[in-house]
Amino acid sequence: MGWGTYNVDRHPRVGILFDGLEAHGFSVRHVTEPSAQSTSDRVELVRKPWRIVGLALSLLGTWARLARRGRAIRKAERPDCIVVGYLGHADVIAARLAFPRSVIVLDHLVFALDTARDRGIGSGPIRLALRALDRLALACASIIVVDTEEHARMVPRRRQRDTVVAAVGAPRQWYDAAATRTPRADGGPLSVVFFALFTPLQGAPVIAAALAELHRRGVPISATFEGTGQDAEEARRALGEAPIEWNERLGFSGLPEVVASHDVCLGIFGTSEKALNVAPNKLFQGAAAGCCIVTSDTEPQRRALGDAGVYVPAGDPLALADALERLARDPEAVRDASTAAHRRALDAFSPTVVAADLAAAIIARAKP
Repeated sequence: MGWGTYNVDRHPRVGILFDGLEAHGFSVRHVTEPSAQSTSDRVELVRKPWRIVGLALSLLGTWARLARRGRAIRKAERPDCIVVGYLGHADVIAARLAFPRSVIVLDHLVFALDTARDRGIGSGPIRLALRALDRLALACASIIVVDTEEHARMVPRRRQRDTVVAAVGAPRQWYDAAATRTPRADGGPLSVVFFALFTPLQGAPVIAAALAELHRRGVPISATFEGTGQDAEEARRALGEAPIEWNERLGFSGLPEVVASHDVCLGIFGTSEKALNVAPNKLFQGAAAGCCIVTSDTEPQRRALGDAGVYVPAGDPLALADALERLARDPEAVRDASTAAHRRALDAFSPTVVAADLAAAIIARAKP
């Protein structure tokens, strides 16, 4: 049973897990009251902690309704476990109180403290509170799901045996979007897309500086940015006079087709500790859509993509510019990299593959 305030439209990760569990024979029921808050909205609470009181009062009513609905289902169907989705730091605490003897899975895709550090916010006391929230959330879960081995090592040692690593993966619509792709016309400019919430780990200013360098070199590049956020203004300054199409409203429904219409999908290029520990959603989604993936050379991303990615040092705009220039001058290399990335996505990033270890962990834990 899926339980909590997760929003599959905003955060498709949890939907990937549920699709994968269904592929492994699980019957999934959702008991949710989706939150309209994004990760950025919740981070904003760290900057304005006085708003937490109002949110907490609202959540208490939400959790009470969820508990009533969940208990009604349990009486009729007795689900094997309860899955609390992404951004469920507080939801999992409420779930444990409502279902004290149940097997509870927490999709702990982000650590609250790690996110605050990456975005450069929060004082000492606030960061201590975020550390405590992470620890309490993990303590309430029977099974902890993270996305990389690096994040698994951040789980307290005594709980690592209860931790499952499941890559972010890509929803089915991204694979469907690959069928809409058209080959790059020889002689046409290399088309590049970057979609993000423009947080520091993503390194948008690095990308912008690389595009500015390519503009100075006279390399034909057609670039698109989708989204906005914390680093957007710095990225605009770094672009200079480089031409770009920038759509600040990151639309989720049509995004797979937008990304699939480009030759290259850019990953992340930040240098923070968090940036070095993640394999971002855009890596998996861009590969599923059939794009050539260019991203920073970090262990989690190399582990995910293997030889199917084009890698550059993190935080190095000149290295990124050089890589994009080589691709702009070699359409065959772009096609080969795109084919390799899509094949990797088919083999490793589908919901069925992503959820395989989680399905096995649930079966083992839920046995009477």
